Parts: sequence; structure tokens; C-alpha cells
Amino acid sequence: MANIKQQKKRDITNSKKNLLNASFKSSLKSALKAFDAAVAEGDKAKAQAAYNFACKKLDKSVTKGIHHKNYTARQKSRLATKLNKLA
Repeated sequence: MANIKQQKKRDITNSKKNLLNASFKSSLKSALKAFDAAVAEGDKAKAQAAYNFACKKLDKSVTKGIHHKNYTARQKSRLATKLNKLA
């Protein structure tokens, strides 16, 4: 445990940010799974909507500093490939 007041405060703010980031990562994973489920169903319209939502979440993760831009680009490319194969 920290003895310095500033470090105690940093511990609190870091734990709050950690919870927010974990929540966002969980919602991102849910969006990716929803897209995979829509592709498995073979429903093009549902898959397109899920793709748009997942891409939005991925872009937001870069803005928030949770993921690297290359990770997001790779994930979006994989999703787009699956979507195009569905057509």
C-alpha cells in the first residue's frame, strides 16, 4: 500500500479506469460474437448491421486508447472478409 497521498489517489483513479476499460472490452467482445452469430445464421442484413456496430466499437477502442490501431485494422479486415464471403 502506498504511503504518499498522490499515489493513493492514482491507485483509486487507476482502478476506476481499469473497471471502465474492462467493461468496454467486454461489450466489444459481445459485438464481435454477435457478428459471428449473424454470419453463422447466413442473414446478410443482420450481419451488415452487426458489422457496422462492431466497427464502431473497434474504432472507439482506438480513440479511448484501449487497443492499438493495427489491432483494430486487422479485426475490421477479418470481419469484412467474413461479410464478403457471405454475399
